[in-house]
Amino acid sequence: MRAIGNLLWFIFGGLVMGLAWWLAGLIALLTIVGIPWAKAAFVMGQFSFLPFGKEAIGRDELHQKEDIGTGALGMVGNVIWFVFAGLWLAIGHLTSALACFLTIIGIPFAIQHLKLAGIALAPIGKTIVSIEIADAARAEQASATVAQLRSDA
Repeated sequence: MRAIGNLLWFIFGGLVMGLAWWLAGLIALLTIVGIPWAKAAFVMGQFSFLPFGKEAIGRDELHQKEDIGTGALGMVGNVIWFVFAGLWLAIGHLTSALACFLTIIGIPFAIQHLKLAGIALAPIGKTIVSIEIADAARAEQASATVAQLRSDA
């Protein structure tokens, strides 16, 4: 089912928005100082091409520790990204979602566009994994939080 969803997605909107992400990444790459943003744009562009069965998750949530992209510098990077590219990519995804919502069959695609619009606003510090890995990481983090709360009590 994921393969069919990804194929239909790619044909009916994923290609255009994935290329938009890659264009933003290419522009960031050309500035040299934008290389960290370019990497994030290329990763999210690949996700935008084939999003079904995958999920964007914070690297700190996945690895249970912060890194340079998930801390304060990541937040600054996301603010800069939002101003120069994130807002425009989010508008593109929102416009595509609206077009998809006009048809009954397009509703799952519209939901994916809305998820990608949210990611477009702040992609720094995120990585793409399968839904199963994301669920497992969240379960592990919940278990660690419960254990921490029990030890504090």
